[in-house]
Amino acid sequence: MAGVVTVFGCGGFLGRYVAQHLYKSGTRVRVAERDPRRAYFLKPMSAVGQTQFAAVDLTDAARVTQVVAGSSAVINLVGILKGDFDAVHVEGARNIAAAARAAGASALVQVSAIGADPDSGSDYGRSKGEGELAVRKAFPGATIIRPSIMFGPEDQFINRFAGMARLLPVLPVVRPSVKLQPVFVGDVGKAVALAALDPKTHGGKTYELGGPQVLSMHELIAWICETTERHPTLIDLPDPVGKTIAALTGWAPGAPITWDQWLMLQKDNVVSDKARDLKAFGISAKPLAAVAEGWLTQYRRHGRFAAKPSI
Repeated sequence: MAGVVTVFGCGGFLGRYVAQHLYKSGTRVRVAERDPRRAYFLKPMSAVGQTQFAAVDLTDAARVTQVVAGSSAVINLVGILKGDFDAVHVEGARNIAAAARAAGASALVQVSAIGADPDSGSDYGRSKGEGELAVRKAFPGATIIRPSIMFGPEDQFINRFAGMARLLPVLPVVRPSVKLQPVFVGDVGKAVALAALDPKTHGGKTYELGGPQVLSMHELIAWICETTERHPTLIDLPDPVGKTIAALTGWAPGAPITWDQWLMLQKDNVVSDKARDLKAFGISAKPLAAVAEGWLTQYRRHGRFAAKPSI
């Protein structure tokens, strides 16, 4: 695909992987961020003139339209776990979709999440679901991509638990039985880029992306501890205790779990039985162990110089 692909949220966790695949295809990338400086690290990954930067607030429809003008494809990666969910996930997504349509873009990729549902009790899940509806209404040929929990060197999930396991002798586990299907961020990034570059194949479809392993929360945290050679005592918290912690402390900065996250954890975060998945993109999902050696070793007692565990 010739032209420019505008990527909103390209400076985030997933964005760098989307950009890498777009760069490899020879595509020019317009990086749209509230503060473009947080995405300057992308420039050395690209060829001269392959990256553009634009400052934009998703809630400013006129500015979004200006930034998207001239784009052959548009990608929206923006998502938040706290704050004004409706402004970002619904209004922002609607503005991007309307701007993509006005620009005559051939493709729009909206990254949502497994669990997105307008009827969800969680504000995150509800707003993501309403955002999907807003995008479909403004740009019917949009591709919706719903990943499960993404893992990778820069994530805020696996790294958080690995850091806690390194420091704490006892590690409480909230919602220990809920099922997760962690997916490698690089696989998701490739799928997003392919969807943007090939709307004839992927336009108008919805995909759910998960890795090859379905693990309970307890199993996942136990795996993290084993891989990093840390041995805290894992204590599965009964739901009433976890619920109380979320309700009483979830509002505080740095809280272990927010009330909205507690609500999201009431349902398994796994790919639906009949959903289109990574295989539709020709991608073989990488398991956690495939990338752990070059990443989680930093949490071992002697870092990368520690003996390698059998995983």
